[in-house]
Amino acid sequence: MGSRTIAGARLSNSYTVTATLIAVNVVIFLITVIQAKSLFDNNLALLQVRLYLQPVLTLGAGEWWRVFTSGFLHYGPIHIAANAFSLWMIGRALEQVFGKIRYLALYFVSMLGASTAVLLFGDGTPTVGASGAIFGLLGSYAVITLKLRLNPTALLINLVINAYITFSIPGISIWAHVGGLVTGALVTAAMLYAPARNLVRWQAIGTAVVAIALVGLIGWRATEFPSLDCSPQLVQGDYKYFCKSSGSS
Repeated sequence: MGSRTIAGARLSNSYTVTATLIAVNVVIFLITVIQAKSLFDNNLALLQVRLYLQPVLTLGAGEWWRVFTSGFLHYGPIHIAANAFSLWMIGRALEQVFGKIRYLALYFVSMLGASTAVLLFGDGTPTVGASGAIFGLLGSYAVITLKLRLNPTALLINLVINAYITFSIPGISIWAHVGGLVTGALVTAAMLYAPARNLVRWQAIGTAVVAIALVGLIGWRATEFPSLDCSPQLVQGDYKYFCKSSGSS
C-alpha cells in the first residue's frame, strides 16, 4: 500500500492544490482590478460587490454563494499578496500531510466556518479574503503540533504574527479569523483522531458533522432575516445595494 502520512494520505511532494488556489485568487483579483480600472480600489468592481460576504445579502436575499465566493476576493495588492504568501507557506506542508481531497475538505470547511462566524457575530460590514480559510490551516497546524508533540515555536510565531495583524489593522474581520481557526482545528481533530479501522469513512463522517453543524447555524441565523430582493446600482461611481421585500411589487 506504500507509506502513509498521519492523516492516511499517500506520501507525496505535490502541492498543486495550493498552487491552484493561489492562482484562482490572483485571477479573480485581476478581474476585479480590470472592472474597477484601479489596482487599489478594486472594491468598485461589480464582481466584488456580487460576491462579497454580507449578512443581509447572504441570508435575507438568499445569495448563499457569498459564503464561499467571498473567500476568493481581496481588497488591493497588499491584501492578495499577504494571503497568497501565507497560503503558500502553510498550505504546501498541509497538502502533503492530508493529500489533495482531505486538504480541499479542510480548506473549504474552514472557509465555511469563517463565513459562519461572520454571519453570526459580524457587524454587517462586507467581508472578503482567503484569510479565514488560511486561519483554518493554522488551526490544523496547531492540532498536528499537539498530536505529534512537535516543537511549537514556529506555530506560536505564526499565531502571534497573525493575531497582531488581526487585532491591530483596521478593517480585518476578527470573527472570520476566529471561525476559521476553530473550524480548521475541529476538522483536523476529526481526521487525525478517527478510528484506524475504516479510517476514510470516519474522517468523512467527522468532517461532514462539522460542515452540517455550520450549515445548521447559518440556517438558524437566516430565520432572523426577512426575505428580500436586492440589486446593486452604480451611484456616483460606487455600487450600492437597494433592497425591497420579496413580496412587494
